[in-house]
Amino acid sequence: MRNITFSADEHLIEAARAQARTRNTTLNEEFRRWLENYTQREERMRRYEETTKALRGKLVVGRRLTREERNER
Repeated sequence: MRNITFSADEHLIEAARAQARTRNTTLNEEFRRWLENYTQREERMRRYEETTKALRGKLVVGRRLTREERNER
């Protein structure tokens, strides 16, 4: 594994370390996770688009949803 150095505001670093501690991890581990997610973003989007394209027209609700039903969360 390769080491890198970043510069950031001291208060942000301490806040990030504290948040990592609440998750029982380290700032280094959190950064590694972020870096992995960051580099795989385009691949995940490509797979999402392929999946939605493949499912288009195959999912049946049984009736046409109202506007309110489509916008429910």
